[in-house]
Amino acid sequence: MFQTDIIEKCRQNDRKAQLQLYAQYCDGMYVVANRFVKNSMEAEDIVQESFIKAFNKLHQYKAEVTFGAWLKRIVINKSIDLLKSKKKHLQDLEEVHLKVVDDSNDEWLVEDNITIEDVKQAIEQLPEKYKYVVMLYLIEGYDHQEISDILNITEIASRTQLSRGKVKLQELLTPMYNGTRS
Repeated sequence: MFQTDIIEKCRQNDRKAQLQLYAQYCDGMYVVANRFVKNSMEAEDIVQESFIKAFNKLHQYKAEVTFGAWLKRIVINKSIDLLKSKKKHLQDLEEVHLKVVDDSNDEWLVEDNITIEDVKQAIEQLPEKYKYVVMLYLIEGYDHQEISDILNITEIASRTQLSRGKVKLQELLTPMYNGTRS
């Protein structure tokens, strides 16, 4: 059965098709939610709530993006909503004197001995105002327009927070030698 057939049956409240779609995407969406909330029970709840919302709003899905990408955005929004509700509010940057960073000049050079796990741990240490933008950009692959929509910030703020977050991330990833950074 093709994806569009399954989605059409889901629109008609076909429970078997909904279960098939759920089975196809639930593990991947759990990983996304867990990256944000760091709690397996909360991540499971987010996935359940996201599927309920997706099935209720399926009439709004226009296939301009894949169903997985559409659902992932719902999962990310639900994850961020949960974090906000737990008083982990995103802090807005002052946008008065922000510089826009030219992404084409970005250089990401880290030591060869730094692992992906090191990078993930360093991202976790970033201030929240940088962490979400860095995660959405580097890990989830969203562009600045999508990030601004998800986080309800301007594209300029997204670019600035990414730039500052990358600087802090590079500082965290600089190896320590005798108690000082090289």
